[in-house]
Amino acid sequence: MGENAGFRMRRIYAAPEPDDGFRVLVDRLWPRGIAKEKAALDEWAKDVAPSTELRRWYGHDPAKHAEFRARYLAELDDDGPAVERLRAEAAAGRVTLLTSVKDPAAGHVPILLERLEGRA
Repeated sequence: MGENAGFRMRRIYAAPEPDDGFRVLVDRLWPRGIAKEKAALDEWAKDVAPSTELRRWYGHDPAKHAEFRARYLAELDDDGPAVERLRAEAAAGRVTLLTSVKDPAAGHVPILLERLEGRA
């Protein structure tokens, strides 16, 4: 892997950067106020985002985070090919995971990163 290989997380509302590499939106819903051209996406990977039911249940309630994490990891177990596709992209260079979540650290992307990097 090159120097810029691997994953990183950013909000989709930030302007694209030259070192973003492969830009992939990992939300199930399209972000409000973002034109598809402005997003500069290489892929929209809805299949690695939490299901609508899980997202609605969680509602970004910190008290539910541990259970959300467990349920989301179980969903990712069922979506192995999508996870492997992102791992393959990272083997070729930097992959930037984009989300519209206001506080990405409290959302699903850090959990997805753990799975992609083999830590969960």
